[in-house]
Order: sequence, then structure tokens, then C-alpha cells
Amino acid sequence: MTQYQKHCALPGRLVMVGFGSIGQGVLPLILRHIEIDRQNITIITADERGHGEADYFGIKFVKEPLTRQNYRAMLEPLLSKGDFLLNLSVDVSSTALVELCAERGALYLDTCIEPWPGGYTDPNLSPSMRSNYALREQALDLRGKLGTNAPTAVLTHGANPGLVSHFVKQALLNIAEDTGRDVTEVPAGREAWAKLAHDLGVKVIHIAERDTQVSSIPKKRGEFVNTWSIDGFISEGCQPAELGWGTHEATFPPDGIRHDFGCQAGIILNRPGVTQRVRTWTPMEGPFHGFLITHSEALSIPDYLTVRDADGKAIYRPTCHYAYHPCDDAVKSIHEFAGKNFVQQETQRLLMKEIIDGVDELGVLLAGHEKGAYWFGSQLTCSEARQLVEFNSATSLQVTVAALSGMIWAIENPDRGIVEADDMDFQRCLDICMPYLGPVVGAYTDWTPLDGRNKLFVEDVDTSDPWQFKNIRVV
Repeated sequence: MTQYQKHCALPGRLVMVGFGSIGQGVLPLILRHIEIDRQNITIITADERGHGEADYFGIKFVKEPLTRQNYRAMLEPLLSKGDFLLNLSVDVSSTALVELCAERGALYLDTCIEPWPGGYTDPNLSPSMRSNYALREQALDLRGKLGTNAPTAVLTHGANPGLVSHFVKQALLNIAEDTGRDVTEVPAGREAWAKLAHDLGVKVIHIAERDTQVSSIPKKRGEFVNTWSIDGFISEGCQPAELGWGTHEATFPPDGIRHDFGCQAGIILNRPGVTQRVRTWTPMEGPFHGFLITHSEALSIPDYLTVRDADGKAIYRPTCHYAYHPCDDAVKSIHEFAGKNFVQQETQRLLMKEIIDGVDELGVLLAGHEKGAYWFGSQLTCSEARQLVEFNSATSLQVTVAALSGMIWAIENPDRGIVEADDMDFQRCLDICMPYLGPVVGAYTDWTPLDGRNKLFVEDVDTSDPWQFKNIRVV
């Protein structure tokens, strides 16, 4: 029997809120790498999904949706100092749970900042207030209320957001080394990392992902198919397209909206993310069009890497956004969903056991520096993911092992208050994740978003700088 390293111990209780594909996939990793009594774990979730998996591991399963009205009554008896709340739910307010954990002395981690139901699609809210920018600002505002020494609450630490922030730091070091810079001392703190990105001349950071996983059962009409949370994907896709806005950008989008509050690291486009595509590149796929889906890392990374002058004005910031090509059945599902004016299909199917082939190629593309563009990330096949950890696909394992690493870091650093992936020890998190990511590769390319343009039709492009967003955006 394989002996796995126990990275840390959790003597208290673990409450898992939500038990979809990520909850089911992370549970065996938690039991494998964290010393914990199974009797101390409780799953609270809104539906029956995963009940059999919970029984398989001998974990208490409570089917009870958390609401504004009942979440305190449900959770307070289960949380005290030294306990851990792992939030993998949708439609449960992340900020409400963070505050509750701080009051109870419990640790916290989520993979996405969620509002209560309707927060993503309330027509009474402006597009700005429906954005991840607003959700992130609201969550970070709690730092002032809770204090920097509060129980550690790790925000948005799955694959992306989360793992990709650690990829960015490793990619920056790799580029620095490959361009003859001294990297014997790893930058310490956000100012040093921002200076390195500035000195390297990184203009653009894409979270560039191509999912090629294929099901044995084709998508049917009236069905939304995906390799991860369909509710989560639809929620993100209906939010405004969103990106970190770089200081090198010469042309502001005609449908762009600046926020009138917060750090000013990002903007939104006045359209849903599932309707906006961008040009990007990964080593296995080459160039492709991905969806500009909103994600918190598109804000936290450029915010973290901003360089300011003595007056506080941003003098350097990279443009940063997600560029996501989901599995082909999900693309068909999005096309149908948008064609019905964003009315969700009656049937959902989360791909897991029926996946027969494919890779989730997830990484970061750093571009505009002297070597052109550099992609660094994971090329995990579904077959390898299944061999590594039961109840996982390539997509889920990249998320679940990142969530595990964030939990371990929080247990090892229990009094850091509210943190994002960018604030954490990237090397510690990568050390935990690497055995589960398949081939982790770095690749340079001379591809730019101007390649092959202006051939069949005249296009409005900026030839003076390939890495302008107007060149990357598909119109």
C-alpha cells in the first residue's frame, strides 16, 4: 500500500460546505495528506450529489442548503478555534462565512468569492457591482474590520484563481534566469515581485487554458455539458467580461467601464464574458480563441504586480485576463445557452466517468518581454489524473490539489488574516501540487496576436505593439 506524506495535522473539525465535483475530488487528498480524524469531518451541501462518495469514505453528510437565514444556526455549533471551514459551494456568501469563521476562531478557504443568490444577475445592480472586482473589493475590505492577525482566511485558492498566481511567480523567475538576471535571491513581497515584472517588460499575462477532454456520450440538445461546476461556469459567464488593465494600453475599449472605487487594477466590458473571445496560445494547442470569463486572478495578479510612484500613481501594471477554451461539448453548450438569451438548459451533465480522452492544459502566458512570450503550466491528462487520485478528472485535480495546498498553508500559518494566493509562499504551494499536475512545462513562442491578420479582410490593429488588448480581443 502506498504511503503518502502527511504534510500537517488538523486536530480540530473540518466543515466542507458544498460537495460537487471539487468537494468529491479534494476529500481523498485531504485524507491522504492531512492528519485528521474522519469523525471530525462534516459535509453540508444543498443536494444529494456526492452522498455515495461521502459514505464510501465514512464522512457525515448533511443535505441542507445554507441561506442568509440559517447559515449561522447551521455552522456555529460546528466551528470553534482550531477548526477549518472549506467552502466549495455556490450561492453562499463568502464574506458572510469569512466573518463567521473570524468570530469563531476558525480557518477558512474558498475557491471563488460567491455572493448570496442573485448577486451575479441582479438587474438592479450596475455591471460594475455585479463584477468580480466588486466582490473582491468587498472581501478585502474585511481586512480592516477583522485585522491582520485574524484567523487565516484564504480567498480564491483553486487552480484559477489560486495555483496560477504561483505559476506566474515561477514563470517570472524562469524568464529572469533565461535573460541572464541573478535569481539566487527570490523576491520577497509584492514590491519586489512587481519590480521584477516591470524590469522584465512583461506587458500581458494570460491565464491560457485549453481543455480537450472528450466524453463517450455526445452533448444532446437542451443539455449543458462541462468538466467542472456548471452552475459556477454559468454564473461567471453571465457576469461582465473582466480584465486587469495594463499601463501600456494605448486604446481604451469603446464598451469598457472603469470602476469608481477600489484599487483601479481592472475594468469590465459591457457584455457577458461568454460572448467575448480573445486570442491566446498554449504549447500543445498553439494559437486559439478563448472566452474572456471573469476570474479573480485577473484582478489580484495585476494589483499585486503594480508599481507606483511616490504620489501613488500606477506607473506599471500588466494587462491580465483569463483566456479559456473549455471542452468542445462545453463550447457547444455555451453557444446554445447564449442563443436562448442566457436561459439555462433544462438538463446539466457534469463529465467525469464518461471522459475517454483528453488533456487540461492550464498555465500562464507572460508576453511582451525581450524573449517574446512564455507559457508555464500543467498539461494533465484525464487518464493520469484518475491514476493519481480517485473521483477526479484532469480539470478537477488541478483545482483540488491547489485547494489542498492552500489548506495546508493556512494550517501552517493560522493567523495571517485575509490573504490571496499572491500573498502566500508560492514555493510551498507548488511543492505540494507538483506531484499531481502531470507534465509541468515552460515554453517560449514567437507567436503574437498579429500573426495571420489583415489577409482576407482589413482589420483595425495596432502594428506598433502586438500586445495591445485591441489586437488580442476578437471582434
